[in-house]
Amino acid sequence: MTRARHVGFPPIVDARTSLLILGSLPGEASLSAAQYYAHPRNGFWRLIGGAMDEDLAALPYEARLQQLKARGVGLWDVIASAERSGSLDAAIRSPEAADLRGLVEGLPRLRAVAFNGQLAARLGRRILAGQDGLVLIDLPSSSPAHAISLSAKAESWAILGEFLPDKPADR
Repeated sequence: MTRARHVGFPPIVDARTSLLILGSLPGEASLSAAQYYAHPRNGFWRLIGGAMDEDLAALPYEARLQQLKARGVGLWDVIASAERSGSLDAAIRSPEAADLRGLVEGLPRLRAVAFNGQLAARLGRRILAGQDGLVLIDLPSSSPAHAISLSAKAESWAILGEFLPDKPADR
């Protein structure tokens, strides 16, 4: 089986970022579309939208990103690049870690880092071990491959609302 080397996206953050959500590595649909969480069955936009009390899934991609930033939410991945055939985390080989420590140190308002799925949590917690002042949150994967209901996932994802400002910043 041929494994291509895939490279992730740049982080979506700014000086207002207080919550950073980290996935593992974008899947094939996301890489093809050059958009985070582009697979139509991935629940990410519904889950984070639910935590924010906003219908992000109904918005065009760029507007979704603007809303995330306005509410202090950033996106990135724990893996900068890796070999993988298909989109499953289990198929990832030879991962190169993203510079999470460098990113975190440049985000003065960051309060929490949430990991979207088990691989992101395992690798991200290892990288961020000993990082003072951050709440680390493990979430069930938004991927359709993680076979629990969207409503069960939403119950876990709801905790993210605690790390969002009450009102959107600089809207």
